[in-house]
Amino acid sequence: AFDRCPNLNPKKDIKSLFIGQMSESSEHQGHTGALIADWLGLNPIPSVRLESACASSGAALRAGVQAIMSGLVETVMVGGVEKMTHLSTFDATEYLALSSDNFLEQWHGFTFPALFALIARAHMLKYKTREEQLAAVAVKNHKNGSKNPKAHIQKEITIEQALNSRIIASPLRLFDCSLISDGASCLILTKPEVAKRYTDEPVYIVGTGQASDTIGLYERDDLTSLNSIAMAAREAYRMADVGPDDLDVAEVHDCFTIAEIISYEMLGLCGKGEGGTFIESGQTEMDGKIPVNTSGGLKSKGHPVGATGTAQAYEIYLQLTGQAGKRQVEGAEIGLTQNLGGHGSTSIVHIFKRNI
Repeated sequence: AFDRCPNLNPKKDIKSLFIGQMSESSEHQGHTGALIADWLGLNPIPSVRLESACASSGAALRAGVQAIMSGLVETVMVGGVEKMTHLSTFDATEYLALSSDNFLEQWHGFTFPALFALIARAHMLKYKTREEQLAAVAVKNHKNGSKNPKAHIQKEITIEQALNSRIIASPLRLFDCSLISDGASCLILTKPEVAKRYTDEPVYIVGTGQASDTIGLYERDDLTSLNSIAMAAREAYRMADVGPDDLDVAEVHDCFTIAEIISYEMLGLCGKGEGGTFIESGQTEMDGKIPVNTSGGLKSKGHPVGATGTAQAYEIYLQLTGQAGKRQVEGAEIGLTQNLGGHGSTSIVHIFKRNI
């Protein structure tokens, strides 16, 4: 991030630090905001760690935007971090499950694959969504990720491989699930009028939205909707004065393939219940109407949970500045990120423009 802002003096210019991290338990190191400020030589600026499950760095990004909009600061650093691959499968599953309801989900053995499997089954029953449509999400994202040198898994897969992979929580199979990854990401935010002081290639955040839903999946009337996405998107679209048809590229939270399909619907990219046919139509491919998860998404790029939100924003930055290499969307001017916490208990949406 510092290298992309050649005229930035971090010690002098950065006035606050916002870091997303889901949990300190994996590394037995808390107080991450102060830790990173110390390591980067940014003391004594204000620093804080934010936690919002898998939307933690999306929350850090939004906090940075709000801090600048409030007039309190001019330039901030936002980002996220998570280290997970050293954990056993059992420990990683338990670690992630902390973001679900403690009493009626965790204690009854529900994991996030199981909870999203319930969502997938409900969508299949109500809208006739098929396993082949879930698999199409995985195939698309692995194809995109194979072109991303920073992706965790840079390998294409076939529909047959996805459909023949082992069951994790029926109907979700191995390739329907995102990766356990290590990673970090960060961005430098500043006021629009001073952006070109630091770089010749700024991208502008023109909309931000956030919403919450019940912590327990069992409390919801409709398992086929992730309503917090729709509410956060409405807020972001309204602030940016754009709509779904204006988007050129999007990064959505594909923690499971069904989550991407429902995100299409909640973001207004297609109608309710049409997410399965939308992926099948090819409209979210690189050469489609609205390319989705050009980075490879959480499925292929990886999902170091605290780093995911700002990693999504970094991909949109690359796309809007024409620096995405083999996965570049030609002429991309407007992009969107959608970051999910838990099973939709938190949703954060940001909209970006190349020019304002």
